[in-house]
Amino acid sequence: MVLFRLERLVPLPAEQAWRRLTDWPRHATAVPLTRVTVLTPPPTAVGTVFVARSGVGPLAFDDTMEVTVWRPPAFCRLEKRGGVVTGWAEIEVHPCGERRSRAVWREDLSVRPLPPLFDQPLGWTARRMFGRVVDGLLGPDPDPGVGNGPQSPGP
Repeated sequence: MVLFRLERLVPLPAEQAWRRLTDWPRHATAVPLTRVTVLTPPPTAVGTVFVARSGVGPLAFDDTMEVTVWRPPAFCRLEKRGGVVTGWAEIEVHPCGERRSRAVWREDLSVRPLPPLFDQPLGWTARRMFGRVVDGLLGPDPDPGVGNGPQSPGP
């Protein structure tokens, strides 16, 4: 079992940071070789289930998650219910003025059948991977349908 916490101060209003962090299919854009499928109809609420399928061919596995707490735009909790990946994740967004917010991602992660001997390397890998996911979701976005819209060119 690996428990970790990531925190980012971002130049986005809290509502926008929340939308980006809880756009489940968009997580696949930040995780290589991963596809995210939402199994329940929108909108997201307690009971929403989605699956992140990662890997290639016989080396692929499913990370099934269920939303167990949903309090937009500030907090949600996901329970990982897969056969390989278990644990939970919590996402919090706090406003810091009108145009900034603080995002907190906490996760308790276990990967079956890894023994506790692998917890430390798993922790290093998870912190790095999820840090890149959070940074990717909250960073500049060229997609005009997400975030601030199209970026205007500089002078």
